[in-house]
Amino acid sequence: MTIDQPLTLLGGISAHEFMQTYWQRKPLLIRGAIPNFKHSLSIDNIRELVTREEVESRLIIHDGDDWEMETGPFDELPPASQPNWTALAQSVDLHDDNTAALMRQFRFIGDARLDDAMISIASDGGGVGPHFDSYDVFLLQAHGKRHWRISQQKDLSLVPDLPLKILRNFQVEEEFTLEPGDMLYLPPHVAHDGIAIGDCMTISIGFRSPTQATLARGLMDAASDQLAAASGEGFGLYADPPIPMPESMQQRYTDPDAQASTTPAALPENLIQKSLDALNAIRFDEALASRFLGVWLTELPSNSWFDIAEDPVDLHDPELPEGRLALDRCSRMMYRGDELYINGEVAPCPASPALKLLADQRQLSIPGEHFEALDEDEREMLNAWLDDGWLQFKEN
Repeated sequence: MTIDQPLTLLGGISAHEFMQTYWQRKPLLIRGAIPNFKHSLSIDNIRELVTREEVESRLIIHDGDDWEMETGPFDELPPASQPNWTALAQSVDLHDDNTAALMRQFRFIGDARLDDAMISIASDGGGVGPHFDSYDVFLLQAHGKRHWRISQQKDLSLVPDLPLKILRNFQVEEEFTLEPGDMLYLPPHVAHDGIAIGDCMTISIGFRSPTQATLARGLMDAASDQLAAASGEGFGLYADPPIPMPESMQQRYTDPDAQASTTPAALPENLIQKSLDALNAIRFDEALASRFLGVWLTELPSNSWFDIAEDPVDLHDPELPEGRLALDRCSRMMYRGDELYINGEVAPCPASPALKLLADQRQLSIPGEHFEALDEDEREMLNAWLDDGWLQFKEN
């Protein structure tokens, strides 16, 4: 796929046109985004999924202006005959290969932004009320019908004292009824309300949208970990391998001009200034930002689970069968320059063209020129990923 190729998923426009015209700008209704769509997971499958401890889930029930919300896991959900309830299963892509594959159809938007696939099921009249999200979302209808009302209103004030963020004054501007395969894209802060018509299942493809405070704190954490490692005070998440620090960081505090004091409890002004000078010497540069973002964005959710092969292949074996190496659905892999990140770690090997291809395409063919280009250290690293279940071998 090229970014200029028309996509049925986007209603016949290209990824390039979508990003230039709609992304973060205005909603887009797409009829038949996935023709004849029938998801591999049924409503009953989602009913079972929300009983699991490792699946983040919620149940929302409303009666007029009264709203209730419970968090899972649930022993059971209300019957389909009971109206006005919705159950939501978060990050289903971590638990189902087909949902993960569906989510990755949206990788024309980079992995740094792509977050997860949430699936909601609902009885007649079910929904989560008029609200807005602070992130972009694609809403794909998977089963039944859902009636959407949207508004690009500026008033985003909320009803107080509710367990959900319900808009106080929702002003409908457009309405659509979506059937299986139809999809609605909404930029951040577009008000919307989806109401199930009969039994209903909707898949929400959501995107990361960190605040400036989150990014700044992450950079500070990365700098702190690097400084702790440089001073021999331990290693944190972002410390290894070390990023070169200014030589001044190894210098100790000196005060040859200090005078005898009659106020020994007072903080020395010179020490305060030296502390500020030390802070200003820290390099908040692209290398530090890359380390923070590469590790943070690939860090595994706590409910990730890897299937370990009983008899993994050895990539040093000259008699490897034909097949492909594929990243597990839970694995997250990114790169910048020579630094390669996977599942919250900096990989021990630099980001070679073959490893970048694995990150971008999430697979490598065997045999193939890129696989053949892997050196001994890279094969040993990939063997370790196979042992951990981060990487899977799929035989042809």
